[in-house]
Amino acid sequence: MDSSRIDAHQHFWRYQPERDAWITGSMAAIRRDFLPVDLEGALVAAGLHGSVAVQADQSLEETHFLLDLAREHAFVRGVVGWVDLLAPDLEPTLEALAEDPLLVGVRHIAQAEADDWLAREDVAAGIGRLGGFGLTYDILIHHWQIPAAQVLVDRLPAQPFVVDHLAKPPIRGAVLEPWATHMRELSRRPNVWCKLSGMVTEADWQGWRRADLRPYLDVALETFGPERLMFGSDWPVCLLAADYTAVVDAVAEVAASLTPAEREAVFGATARRFYWLGA
Repeated sequence: MDSSRIDAHQHFWRYQPERDAWITGSMAAIRRDFLPVDLEGALVAAGLHGSVAVQADQSLEETHFLLDLAREHAFVRGVVGWVDLLAPDLEPTLEALAEDPLLVGVRHIAQAEADDWLAREDVAAGIGRLGGFGLTYDILIHHWQIPAAQVLVDRLPAQPFVVDHLAKPPIRGAVLEPWATHMRELSRRPNVWCKLSGMVTEADWQGWRRADLRPYLDVALETFGPERLMFGSDWPVCLLAADYTAVVDAVAEVAASLTPAEREAVFGATARRFYWLGA
């Protein structure tokens, strides 16, 4: 039985200033290339065995770039790529991409779209095509966009979804509501999972403590349960606020109170099951 510990959310890129304009001046520390050779040592040192590489640029070029890296580096177990969900040629595009078993899911940077973007019928129709190719969908939103995500997942009850970064709660302001109420409601949908990722960059980059993250982790554990939660580092974006080991340890501290099986779920089994890694 596979007991690999998995980082379910990290990125690779060859930095290009014009394309990667989202990496602003305050994020100068990550204005460079980040490739598998830069991650593997930290991953192994933290006791993890594999990762899922997630898109950061909305292009088919990047999707193929990530798939190429995954073929070259065995620790990259799967890729969450990007496709134009509204394109008239979506079906043949998905058919061609899905020939590669390393493609496990799709993501669109919905946090940059209008707050009701995920609630649109045409968007749901595009995401609804993914299931036919065995692909999951990563929901990347700010916490105030959760209601639109609820509309989406209710339209597609058979589609597996995972919420990235706990929907980016306002950790820096130590505010729980209405984020917690919205997450409890979203968790009632059995087709929705959640990633314990991206938290340190929603906190105070220079002054965050593990105690700042704890209320949000507790809500996630209470609502989704370990069987629908998966650890993700959000490397290299996390490096703006913490090194790789610190991010792992922040989640491991909370997981220490769980049973061995529950800890195994958060640090591997959930991601392996959700993304069908190695299947």
